[in-house]
Amino acid sequence: MGLLSAHTILTSISLFHITLAFFFITNPAKIADQGVVWLMGEAMGLPHSRHFDTQSPTTALLGIVLGLWGLTDLVSLSMPEEIAMIHHWGSQVPLRLACSFFLTLYSFFFSASSPLYDSATPSGGKFSHPTASSFEGQYAAKDVAGDWGWGGDALKNRVFFTFMFVETFSWFWVYLTLKEEQVEIYKRAAQRREKEREGF
Repeated sequence: MGLLSAHTILTSISLFHITLAFFFITNPAKIADQGVVWLMGEAMGLPHSRHFDTQSPTTALLGIVLGLWGLTDLVSLSMPEEIAMIHHWGSQVPLRLACSFFLTLYSFFFSASSPLYDSATPSGGKFSHPTASSFEGQYAAKDVAGDWGWGGDALKNRVFFTFMFVETFSWFWVYLTLKEEQVEIYKRAAQRREKEREGF
């Protein structure tokens, strides 16, 4: 058994989503200015997005979606343990883990700072460390013009990458914890059924 139960981790993730929703609606710059966002962005050479500097209809919509997502996840945790942890979260966690993992990979490997592109790192070779300042100009030009090519290009920034990275390791943690707790949940469910049979 791990240090924290899957129920506790899932509750924390839900509250994290609700907290992010509040800040996306009221002050999205608080999220973009967080130390972890800056650290991850600089480490991966991802540009800063100016869209989080002020409130906008887009960040408000994102806040509402995250808030509803967090609330529905909290409500799902009130179901009976076997239904919630085995059936509901047993299918949700792998799906959310896979989606967040692939979106994290997309955000980095298809950005201008990706080591997949030879000309992406002006300072050195294919796998030299990227610098965010090298790509700020081309990102800012697209940002100002609103010319993203397609919607996925706007996801190649440090806020999105950090969010997806945190989601990936959080869902991976839940996945491992659920696998550990699954046997115990089945045992408790079998004991409950046995007591119900004895009661009749």
